[in-house]
Order: sequence, then structure tokens, then C-alpha cells
Amino acid sequence: MDSIIGSVGRVANVKVRNDDDIVDRLNHFYTTGILIIFTVVVSARQYVGDPIRCWCPAEFPGTHVDYTNNLCWIKDTYYIPMESQVPSLEHMHLRKEKEINYYQWVPVMLLIQALLFYLPCIIWRILNGHSGINVDRIVSLASDAMMESPENRARSLKYLVRHLDRCLDNQRETRHACCVKLRHILSANLNLLCGRKYGNFLVAVYFLMKILYIINAIGQLFLLNEFLGSNYKVYGFEVLQELTEGKEWSGSHRFPKVTMCDFRIRQITNLQHYSVQCVLPINIFNEKIYIFMWFWLVFVSICTCVNFVMWFWYMLFPSTRIHFVKKFLKLMERITTGPERKLVGRFVLDYLRHDGVFTLRLIGKNSSEIVVAEIVAGLWDIYRSKKSIQIRTNITGHDLNVIEGEDV
Repeated sequence: MDSIIGSVGRVANVKVRNDDDIVDRLNHFYTTGILIIFTVVVSARQYVGDPIRCWCPAEFPGTHVDYTNNLCWIKDTYYIPMESQVPSLEHMHLRKEKEINYYQWVPVMLLIQALLFYLPCIIWRILNGHSGINVDRIVSLASDAMMESPENRARSLKYLVRHLDRCLDNQRETRHACCVKLRHILSANLNLLCGRKYGNFLVAVYFLMKILYIINAIGQLFLLNEFLGSNYKVYGFEVLQELTEGKEWSGSHRFPKVTMCDFRIRQITNLQHYSVQCVLPINIFNEKIYIFMWFWLVFVSICTCVNFVMWFWYMLFPSTRIHFVKKFLKLMERITTGPERKLVGRFVLDYLRHDGVFTLRLIGKNSSEIVVAEIVAGLWDIYRSKKSIQIRTNITGHDLNVIEGEDV
């Protein structure tokens, strides 16, 4: 028991990464944790307690009772309401149609659901490592900077700005052919091309993860519908209808507590058929777990869909990205003249591009907007210094050409 408690404590102290937002963590962290807890609860009931107890004939000794319980547990039972007649042996197919064959596999299914919720996160973390921008490291540094002293905070943010500038430079295309410039224009303004050199690789992978989360959350309702075999898609609506109409909530037809079990025992030359009534205490837990899971899956699906639309709006349109960055530049009093306001568009589209703005938004969601404003101001200063050097270089090159022409 001490080792189990210690293991749970170590899991609880696992550091959460900062390369996503709260809705992503709702999918891969909180939902996965809930499903694992349910797996432990159901497994403990199955393998520690008595998952099934059958009403055996009086002539059965204790060993026969244990045999019956074990056999009926691994063999699918079937549900016939108490007010209905049990089909005769001549109509065994009617009993087969009422079989319940999910309760033995609930722990396995819960683990599969947990894996499916965590799989998009694994894909995201594998692919974003190839972008050239260590999102988790950058967001973690920004989050830690909030808690530091003013001197350390300034030093950390200065390092973070330089690091982010190098990451953005690392993504740039070194070639300057006409077709290369055209592809960059299409990717920056129309989002028609995706790739690391186009500055939108992180955003494309992040949207892929969001889509996988949506497919997973909605698809699990249909997956459970097939697994439970009881029109699970409308389970929550039926429960709400029963509660609003003042009826007693009863899910006996989906998670019956009392079922029937048929088995035969070979006695020398003949087979003796038995039909016994069994109680399934495990379905008390299954019923509560799956009604909670229905509402939770619906909640997660809605949150993920709304979150995807919001991120799509944030990152698709250039005007939205420019407005986001300009807000922080005004806050830090970095743009005061007309030429500077015009330069903001080039700063966002050519320098930050999609991945830079995306990283800044993640920093804001995991730390504070003040930190984002200071980082944007630092990147703006670097960008303006680079533009100044470029302008002076062009002017110097032009003067040298003029001097050489005069000499000639």
C-alpha cells in the first residue's frame, strides 16, 4: 500500500509541459488521468472483490459455486427484465441477442481511451521538435521569469529574446530566387504552403493536433456506442430527460445488475444444462463511470471545437496577427511615428511570421501579457537594428558603385 501511495505521489509531481494551452491539457492530461483512475477503480473491484455472484442450486457444494461464479464471469451473461419471460431452450437465439459482453473488458477499454487521448500530444511533441523552435523551453523560461527578482527577470528576458531571435533566423530561407519569394508571400498572406522555411510549421502541426483531439473526443462516443452496444450516443439525453421528468434514474437495460447465465456440466455420458441468476456488482461502478464519461466527452468536444475555432481565427488572418503584436508595441511605447506603424506589418509577416506569433500567444496563455509585451519590445528593437544595418549597407553599396562609376 505504501508503494502504491508513493507511486501516485510521484505521478502527481510530474512537471506539466508548457507547449500547449489549457484545452490541450484538458484532453491529454486531465482526461487521461481521470481514465486511469477509473481503470484502477474497476480493476480493483474485478480482481480484489467479487465481480459476480450467482444464485446456484441448493445441491451445489462450495467448489461448484466457485466454478459457476468463475464460468459465468468469463462467459457472457444475458439480461432479461424480471417482468419478462425467459426464452425457452428451444429459442436459445433469443437469449444470445440479449447477451452482455463488455463488462470483462472495461479496464482494457478505459486504458485504450486514455492512450487515444494522449496520442495527439505525443504526435505534437515529436513533430514540434523538428521546427527549430523549442516551444516548451521558451514558454517555461517566460513563465519562470515572472517569479524572479527585477535584475534576474531582465537578464532572463534578454536571454530569451536573443534565443527566440536565433530560432526565428534558423527558420529562414537563405535562397533569394523569385519562386522562393513567391512561395513565402503565399504562405504568409494566404496560408497556402506549410513548412519550416515558410515560418508556419509549428502552426500547421498544432492545428493537426487540435483536429486529432476533436476527432478523438467525438469518435470516442461512437466507439463506446459500439463497445457497450446500447445506443450510448443518446445516453446522457435520456438521463437528463428522466431527471427533468422526475423519474427515477435507471440504467438497468444498459448496465444491468442482475443477469442470467447458461452453462452445461458434463456428467459421465450426459450433459446437464443449468440457467442461474447472477448479480453484477461491478455494473454499479460501470454505470456511474460511463454516465460521467458521456457528459465529460461532450464537454471536452465542445471546448476543443471552440478552442480550435479561436486559434484558427488568431492565426489565419494577417490583420489579426498584426493587431495582436501592435497592441504590445503600443503598450511598450515602441511605435510613435507613421513609418514605424507601417513597419509593424513587415515585422509580423517577414520577421515573426506564423510560428513567432504563435509562440508569443502560447507565452501569453502560460505566463502573462506583460511578459509578452517585454519580449515583443525586445524583438522589435532587434528587428529595427537589423533593418538599420541593412539600410546603411545598401546605401554604402550604392555610394561605392557611384564612386567606381566616376573613376571609370
